[in-house]
Amino acid sequence: MQRQKQLSDWLSSLYPNETFTLAPASADASFRRYFRATFPNGETRVVMDAPPQHEDCRPFLHIGKLFEDAGTHVPHVYAQDLEQGFLLLSDLGNTTYLQALRGKDGGNAAKLYGAATDALIKIQLASKPNELLPYDEALLRRELNLFPEWYIGKHLGKTLSDKQSHNLERAFKAILANNLAQPCVYVHRDYHSRNLMLTEPNPGILDFQDAVYGPITYDLASLFKDAYIQWEEPEIMDWLIRYWEKARAAGLPVREDFGEFYRDYEMMGVQRHIKVLGIFARLSHRDGKDGYLKDIPLVFEYLHRACARYIDLKPLLNLLDELHPNDVQEGYSF
Repeated sequence: MQRQKQLSDWLSSLYPNETFTLAPASADASFRRYFRATFPNGETRVVMDAPPQHEDCRPFLHIGKLFEDAGTHVPHVYAQDLEQGFLLLSDLGNTTYLQALRGKDGGNAAKLYGAATDALIKIQLASKPNELLPYDEALLRRELNLFPEWYIGKHLGKTLSDKQSHNLERAFKAILANNLAQPCVYVHRDYHSRNLMLTEPNPGILDFQDAVYGPITYDLASLFKDAYIQWEEPEIMDWLIRYWEKARAAGLPVREDFGEFYRDYEMMGVQRHIKVLGIFARLSHRDGKDGYLKDIPLVFEYLHRACARYIDLKPLLNLLDELHPNDVQEGYSF
């Protein structure tokens, strides 16, 4: 309550002659919280509460400006107080892509994903080296290592044999070799249906503060192999081809051969889903956020299907089957 009073006092100092109401807007997997301020004329603003001892607002401000300058729809910053950890932002509304796609706008999936890839291309075209942290081998590997520590060790309660550890390392090296060979652009790093808002213009883009400079297919893997909603592979293939054609026409450094581009996308998805399984397990076992456990089966399904397609990933496929011998046969329903 003390924190919310500080936030209210700060907002009152910005609008000394106006009244407003504050209501929770959302929270995320970090310490950040969001409140919606509504004024008597119906206008709304969103206030980010990012306690400075836990969160640093500067990456959000820096990356938000990069993405806004690229011509995409991100929250505009009206005021900031970094000492207290408050930002006053434009309001991108209440409806995420996930809610829209599960609701009455579900039939507009092709249109919504087309808008999402158009915005992604704008971000990628604006890319410059040395502006964001590199998505380098150290970071990619640190993410992969969440899988044996948190998913296998803590969540499944299993210890890998020497042979299993060796096979996992072989797979990690194959994944990293592909990821690091891909052309680099700005990477949002969580570009999916819960961080895209149904707004005008579409989409509103949130949660970009961890953006890096890295593999061009990463955000596509986030978008189309979404942990929170699943699409049929022919639909995804169609949307991917449309992106690839637009990206080539725009001069982005995607592979000239679509088959090679698709393999890059698949290998990037494998890296992401290994990481996500580790993160979801950590959120549950370390942070007490069990709500993400229900999304593990879909993430595991994406990972297993990709591993079954590529000979480089056969050691990882075998390990997944050893870890979940019954669940895989029963359709990932664990």
